[in-house]
Amino acid sequence: MTYCLGIKTKQGLVAIADTRITSGTNKSNKKKVYVEQREKHSLFIMTSGLRSVRDKAVIYFQELFNDGVLNHNKMYKAVNAFGEQVKRVAKEDSEALRKAGFKFNLNTIIGGQLADDEEHKLFLIYSEGNWVELNDDSPYVIIGNSGHGKTLLNRVLRNDSTMEYALKAGFLSFDSTRLSSNDVGFPIDVVLYKKDSFKMDENRYYEEDMKEISKQWDTNLKLVLDALPEKWIKENF
Repeated sequence: MTYCLGIKTKQGLVAIADTRITSGTNKSNKKKVYVEQREKHSLFIMTSGLRSVRDKAVIYFQELFNDGVLNHNKMYKAVNAFGEQVKRVAKEDSEALRKAGFKFNLNTIIGGQLADDEEHKLFLIYSEGNWVELNDDSPYVIIGNSGHGKTLLNRVLRNDSTMEYALKAGFLSFDSTRLSSNDVGFPIDVVLYKKDSFKMDENRYYEEDMKEISKQWDTNLKLVLDALPEKWIKENF
């Protein structure tokens, strides 16, 4: 399974991706976020689903850039182009996957800003190649193991959240998922993009790096729970 989170704030974009790969009882680590950085051209791609189709779609997309076929000026055009590569891979591999007992599965988060975009953009692309754009009403998206981390984000993220606040909330969302699922884990890759900067900042964090933050969150949660009024509970006993 995978945990990939994209958050859009007014200041910029925050992306978090775990690196754990699980195959049966075997666990390994592999990067799940791809960054394309050129002049006036900054975007990241995160995926969940079958690793083989993910790699193929990203390589096809990357080749279009390297060969000079793609020279888009707006994010939605780049998203359309990646969606076409998803459809291409589905056409090539879906039948073979079906015969092997697998279903074509590739969900993608793409975020960034290109030369003629007025602001940074965040998109979710489905396995069929179609997409939706995230906005102020839905400022984040999770793909992969999404059930455990949504509640926190729904409670704390606001339209005016800073990138720093969004990153803290995003990490705690990942941490909740990690504790509840053995197929999501450290290290995590974090990508930050500030509006109009045309520069992606990438960092990798290991469990040891974040241990104190996890411990403090765990302690504070218990303190808050202890402090909640109990009159309504005692009446039931």
